[in-house]
Amino acid sequence: ETLTLFWSFIVSMYCVGGMIGCLCSGYLTAKYGKKKCLLCNNLLMIAAASIMGCSKIARSFEMILVGRFMCGISAGLCVPLHHQYVGEISPKKLRGFANSTSSFFWALGKAIGQISGQRELLGSQSLWPMLMAACGLPALVQLVTLPFFPESPPYLLMHKEDQEGCKKAIRQLWGEGHHQAEIDDIMKEKATMKNTKILSVLELMKEPAFRWQLYMIVILTATVQLCGINAV
Repeated sequence: ETLTLFWSFIVSMYCVGGMIGCLCSGYLTAKYGKKKCLLCNNLLMIAAASIMGCSKIARSFEMILVGRFMCGISAGLCVPLHHQYVGEISPKKLRGFANSTSSFFWALGKAIGQISGQRELLGSQSLWPMLMAACGLPALVQLVTLPFFPESPPYLLMHKEDQEGCKKAIRQLWGEGHHQAEIDDIMKEKATMKNTKILSVLELMKEPAFRWQLYMIVILTATVQLCGINAV
């Protein structure tokens, strides 16, 4: 019973960390920018992977618990960050396609994880630490490649008010050309946001205008968890 309780904590800590990461993502992106947050998030994931990978050598299940919690925080930060950054650096005509790729790669990652976890592959008694540390590999790839990308143009213009930096980022991402229309769109969005109140989670739950939308999202999310996917 004690062992079952420990493993239940290890499994659920990922979700607890994910909730914390999601709640912090809005504040962190507004203060530090999406690129910097993604880079720091990669370091967090690599640290978590290293801790879990060394848990067997250290003979410490607590390290798995801590690593899972850190992985959850990293994933919670990454989900909104990735969507925002990819959407904002993509040209308008490719924005929908670029955002949809994240769902494809999440599903692909889950499938690869399930397959790699088979006893014939990395799920054996000797190799499972490598399986738990494997989540650090994609984070390492992004940590190496992301510095070659510029910061999000809307962030530079709307939060930093750096118009030259925004133009430079747009030229680097979309090539040389006349991009004044895109800059004008960002300026219009900035003007709209000035007149829009940003709601906290608690205020959103209390706002009658969003109540039915909130009910729908909660019900859909809950039924996804109850449809049997976790059991499968």
